[in-house]
Amino acid sequence: MSHFLVAQSESPEEREARRRHAGKSSGETYAATLRQLVPDCSVDIAEPADEGATASRPADLKRYDAVFLSGSPLHVYQDTPAVRRQLEFMRTVFASGAPSFGSCAGLQVAVAAAGGSVRSMPQRMEAGLSRRITRTAEGQDHPLLSGRAPTWDAPAVHTDEVEQLPEGATLLAGNDVTRVQAAEIRHDRGIFWGVQYHPELSLREIAIALRRQASSLIEAGLADHEDDVEGRAALLDRLHQKPEARSLRWLLGVNGEFADEIGRRRELTNFIAALPSLDRR
Repeated sequence: MSHFLVAQSESPEEREARRRHAGKSSGETYAATLRQLVPDCSVDIAEPADEGATASRPADLKRYDAVFLSGSPLHVYQDTPAVRRQLEFMRTVFASGAPSFGSCAGLQVAVAAAGGSVRSMPQRMEAGLSRRITRTAEGQDHPLLSGRAPTWDAPAVHTDEVEQLPEGATLLAGNDVTRVQAAEIRHDRGIFWGVQYHPELSLREIAIALRRQASSLIEAGLADHEDDVEGRAALLDRLHQKPEARSLRWLLGVNGEFADEIGRRRELTNFIAALPSLDRR
C-alpha cells in the first residue's frame, strides 16, 4: 500500500476560509484526489509552515513513497517565519531522498529551497486557465508529460512565478505568460517534479477561486466587472457538471485536456506511475 504525505502551506486562517468556500483546505483537496487515483493509499497531511510545527527530519520523510506540496497564497520571496519554515521543510524533503511533486506554490517552494528564485508577476496573472502550454525540447520525452497533446490548457490561479530555476533543474514546459510551467529538480538526494498549474483541482474549485479573487482579476485587467468573473465561473461550474458538453467546451475554448478529469490529472497520474522507477539515493 502506498503511503503519501501532503504538505500544505496555507495559514490556519486561510485553511478555514477555503473550507468555508470550497469544503476543503488545499491539502485536503490534494489528499482526496490522491485517494481517488490510488484507492488503497494512506495519506497524512502536514502543516510545516505553521507556528509551532514540529520540524521534520530526513528519516521522518524517507518512509513515505512520495511527498506532495499543495498550492497556497504563500509568497516564497517574502522573508517571513512561515516561508522560512516551509523552505526548511522542503530542504529536508530533498535531503530525505523521498520523491516529491508540487503544483503552483508547491513548485515555487521547491525552486526556492533548491536555490532558484520566484517573483511576483507585475501586471500579469493566470486565472482560470493557463493557455497553450508547450513542451520544451527536454520535455518532449519526459515521463511527467507522457500522453499530453502537443499544446494544452490547464487550470491555474497564480500571481507569482518562477524567475530562475536552480542548478540541477530541467525546464519541461512553458507558455507565453509563464516561462516555467513544468520542471524537474534534482537537489541533494531528492528528485522533484512540479507544475505551475493545478492538476489536483476540480473545475468547481477553480470557479470558487475566481469568485473569491474577483477584485484582483478586475485590478489585473482580466475582467471589467464582477459580472464578467461570475460569467466565467458559472461556465466552469457547468462544465464541472457536464464535462462532455460540446457547447461548454466551445464557449470556454477548451478540449478534453482541460474538460476531462483524466486529462487535467495527467501529471499526477504520471508521477505516481513513475514512483517505482525514481531513484531514491
